[in-house]
Amino acid sequence: MEQTNPMANEAATDDLNFKTRLDLTPLQHSVDQVKAEIAKVIVGQSKMIDQLLVAILSNGHVLLEGVPGVAKTITAKLLSRTLSLDFSRIQFTPDLMPSDIIGTSVFDLAKTTFEFKKGPIFSNFVLIDEINRAPAKTQAALFEVMEERQITADGTTYSLDLPFLVIATQNPIEQEGTYRLPEAQLDRFLFKIDIGYPNLQEEIAILQKENELQNNDKLAAIVKVIEKSNILHFQSLVKQILIEPHLVEYIAKIVLNTRENPFLYLGASPRASIAILNAAKGFAALKNRDFVTPEDIKEAAIPVLQHRVVVTPEREMEGVTSTVIIKQIIDSVEIPR
Repeated sequence: MEQTNPMANEAATDDLNFKTRLDLTPLQHSVDQVKAEIAKVIVGQSKMIDQLLVAILSNGHVLLEGVPGVAKTITAKLLSRTLSLDFSRIQFTPDLMPSDIIGTSVFDLAKTTFEFKKGPIFSNFVLIDEINRAPAKTQAALFEVMEERQITADGTTYSLDLPFLVIATQNPIEQEGTYRLPEAQLDRFLFKIDIGYPNLQEEIAILQKENELQNNDKLAAIVKVIEKSNILHFQSLVKQILIEPHLVEYIAKIVLNTRENPFLYLGASPRASIAILNAAKGFAALKNRDFVTPEDIKEAAIPVLQHRVVVTPEREMEGVTSTVIIKQIIDSVEIPR
């Protein structure tokens, strides 16, 4: 009779017990706490909140677009309250100057020297309200700080304290007194998140919650649940999430298709490919997985690509949006098995 090796059976059993390489439990616990705090005020918008959390985990910036009154600004403020980070808010206006954002050199009479006074951009969490209200010169002041996390003024470079996150809002409907964001600046945002109207049940829940709060301070009940050091640790964990080579190729094929699509005047750049890669890892971490799946890539592709491509004028006149075209591209690229 053939003798079985108990050690071999034990080893085979261990191989079947799939264990995660990374301990994502603390991250998952923190994410759940943040969602619970935001839910004290915000009804629904779970997709937007997930995308905001992924942006933080992926160390990326976010552009929120929606009509007035859909909780863009309040959600960003609530999110900032749950994080132990320095927070600043900048209201963009047509008369805003670059020095109002990054700071300016002021002459110190006592020292008889110029001293650089840091602007509100020197913070960890920056909320820019109505970013398209400021002229191009002011918007351009954000290029270096958003991409390189540093500011150069009067020949001196100042590094920002990490983590550094910009959440900007804009209204897509009102055009008077606004300036369209240039493609180079749009490319600095990891995500562009479109926020629509709530459905009937959500609208009823919003009214009920507003009635319960009775005009009390909505931010008063929000508590900080994640420390700065934890955020930096979570970001380093997300970078270590595994992605198979065939999924990297899947990302590249999706982005390449945006450059070859006849309905798009401008396709996505390699920066978009990197953004999908990082965001897909963030979505995997949000689901307590230490590996990326094709579904994570699909979930990341639309908010990453929709503001980085330009629809041809002919298709735009027909009402075709970049989101529709990106969905078609994703459907056309074969999912790796």
